[in-house]
Amino acid sequence: MSLADYYDEIEPVTMLVVGFVLFVIPEPATSALGAGLMLLGSAWWFYEWQR
Repeated sequence: MSLADYYDEIEPVTMLVVGFVLFVIPEPATSALGAGLMLLGSAWWFYEWQR
């Protein structure tokens, strides 16, 4: 297995990490945006996992 096999998982995981960072910032707008990014990133990650 090479790193190229995991290339499709970089973007969703990055979106999850950015969403988490925005979620923990104590501002309602960034928390809502972070929750949305985590939801979208997890759906994208599960989609890529099944492919």
